[in-house]
Amino acid sequence: MPRYIAFLRAINVGGRTVKMDRLRQLFVEAGFANAETFIASGNVVFDSPARATDALEKKIERALRDGLGYEVASFIRTPAELRTIVAHERISDGTTDPGASRYVAFTRAAPSAQAREKLAGARSTIDDFVVEGREIYWISRGTMSQSPFSGATLEKILGMPATLRNVTTVRKLAEKYGGA
Repeated sequence: MPRYIAFLRAINVGGRTVKMDRLRQLFVEAGFANAETFIASGNVVFDSPARATDALEKKIERALRDGLGYEVASFIRTPAELRTIVAHERISDGTTDPGASRYVAFTRAAPSAQAREKLAGARSTIDDFVVEGREIYWISRGTMSQSPFSGATLEKILGMPATLRNVTTVRKLAEKYGGA
């Protein structure tokens, strides 16, 4: 049975707290097998015979809306996609911008040409962005308080929902669930 990783937006931020046991339970109740959470920031690994990730995202969002009472956007990746993400030079090359904070933003679709152009315009001496498919690699060369950029700014530029993860989290997920 295929394995998937769901990156959930807005879990345990903004005053809404979801215990990981409850999150796993909601996935099991939705019919997913072997549901596991990975740190308390909305990462759920699960198995499903379904192959259409857009349908899986909708099913998860419906289950979470019903179970939690609010909207939670979900972004599905396969273990193979996760391996590709961590192999990207912006993640794998630790010598690039040492000391910089690195993030991966997950989206459902590749950003439009217009959104990519706006994102390129948002580059600064602090923030840099690279778009590859449905991921945006963000390097912040200062502290978050020094950066004028945020996840909300990113979503506004993209014109669609996204969720951010620190590169360390993405690497650890890939190590544990990325398979060979």
